[in-house]
This record gives sequence, C-alpha cells and structure tokens, in this order.
Amino acid sequence: MMQGASVRGQPAAASVAAELGRLGRDLLVLFKPGVMQLVLFTSLVALLLAPASLHPVLAIAVMVALALGAAAAAAINNWYDSDIDRVMARTRRRPTAAGRLAPEEALGIGIVLAGVAIAVMGLAVGWLAAALLAATIGFYVLVYTMWLKRRTPQNIVIGGAAGALPPVVAWVAATGGIDLLPVVLFAIVFLWTPPHFWALALYRAGDYGKVGVPMLPVVAGRTTTARQILLYAALTVAASVLPVAHGELGIAYGVAASLLGVRFLALGWKLWRSDSDVVANRLFRYSITYLFALFGAMLVDRALGAAIAAWW
Repeated sequence: MMQGASVRGQPAAASVAAELGRLGRDLLVLFKPGVMQLVLFTSLVALLLAPASLHPVLAIAVMVALALGAAAAAAINNWYDSDIDRVMARTRRRPTAAGRLAPEEALGIGIVLAGVAIAVMGLAVGWLAAALLAATIGFYVLVYTMWLKRRTPQNIVIGGAAGALPPVVAWVAATGGIDLLPVVLFAIVFLWTPPHFWALALYRAGDYGKVGVPMLPVVAGRTTTARQILLYAALTVAASVLPVAHGELGIAYGVAASLLGVRFLALGWKLWRSDSDVVANRLFRYSITYLFALFGAMLVDRALGAAIAAWW
C-alpha cells in the first residue's frame, strides 16, 4: 500500500516541480537579468573603489538590496509595458506579455521587492543610501517608464540616469557621502546609455514604430540616430579618461579605457557611414562588453596600484 501511494504521488510531485521550474524561469525573465548584471557589476566596482570598506556581511547586504531594487524596477516596468510588450517581437515572450504571469502579479512582486530592498539597505548601512535607492527605483518607474518612454525621443537620454545611479548608491552605502569618482562613474554610464540603446533601436525600429514608442530612429530617422550615437560614444570615451586626469586611477586603466574607447568610436563611425543593421547590432553587443571591461579595468588598475605600493 505504501509503495503504491508513493508511485501514484510521483506524477503530482513531478508536475509541481515542473511548475516551480517554469515560475522560476519566468521570474528570471521578469527581472531582466541582463540589465541586472550591469547594474550589479558597476555597483560592485564602486563599492570596491570606495575609500571606506564595509564589513563583508554589510557589503553583501548592499548588493542584495541593489539586486532586489533592480528586480523591483524591472517587474513594475513589465507590468506597465505589458500592452506594448505583447506586440513587439523582442519582448512578446516576457511572462506578462505571453500571459504566463498577470501584469497585476508583476506589479505586486515589484512593490514588495522595492520595499524589501529599501528596508535592507536602510537597516544595513543607513537611510541616506536607502533614500537614494528609492529615488533610483522611482526614477526608472515613474520618470522613465511611465512618463518619458512613450512621450519623447529623449526617453533614453534622461531615463539613463536610473541605470547610472546604482554605483552612486553603492558609494554612498560605503562612505556615507558622495565624491568626485562616483560622479564620474555616473557620467560614464549615463553617457553610455544612449548609444547602447539607440544601436538596439536602429535594428528594432519597426518594433518601436508599431507600438508608438518614439525612439529616436522612429522619430528622427536613421542618419540622425547614427550621428547621435557617435556623439554620445565620443562623450562616453571622454568621460572614461577623467579618473586618470584627476588622479583617482592610474596609467593601466588609462590605457585600457583608451583602447576600449577606440573600438567604441570606430564602430560608431562605421555605423554613421554605413547605416547598417549588422553594424548596429555589433555596436550594441560591443557596448555591453565595453562597459564591463571598462569597469573591470578600474579594479585591475586599483589592484596594480596597491601591489606596487606594497612592493615599494
């Protein structure tokens, strides 16, 4: 009897496991893991570059709070954009767009995660960092998603502040204040965001056009967009060398930033001259590598500097 009950229970257990696995995958997509990785990596770099070091437990709490905050913003974005996500090829597989998760459920998840993120940050390192995290989530949801995205081709330019703020949050969490270096980190990510997203928008312009989102290629055309991509790429590269000019980082970082920047500019120039979706896709993908490598070079430079100082 016991053996028969166990066998009969196996299909139900397998069904529950499959459902939990599906839910886990849907939540992962809901939280936009690609965006979260960039947010967490740039924030971690800021945390490690800060002159004041946190206890490892507090540092982990800060990173968890930032991850929860990024997940909250993404979930609420999925709720609000579920109508256009159903139409766009790039987003129609998202759980709220495909009907696997109700938009209201995504909203509820986002609100709960935002509250937990702010509470964790405040209790771990203080309420100034928590307030800045709350402002970051609010800016992404209220200013970018609900106000700018469907109203102006400058949506990405202004909205980029939301993605640029997490390193500042991490710095404030570690030091209790703001210095020149986190402002430069903010500027780098802020200026990097338009060429990154406009390159994507160039080869996805049809998607944005059919849902009425006024991305720059839809409103101003491809030539203007390519010119703006090149301009913002140049500004990003200029901002990237500021830490060397002001002495916060050394020559190793300067060399890496220059080499990475040359490639970024070359792709921007090629896109402007060729008006090619292939080049736009290549620039979009390289822009991700560029930001990871640039912030990674900051850590390498700081480690080299510490090693040289210890040697002498």
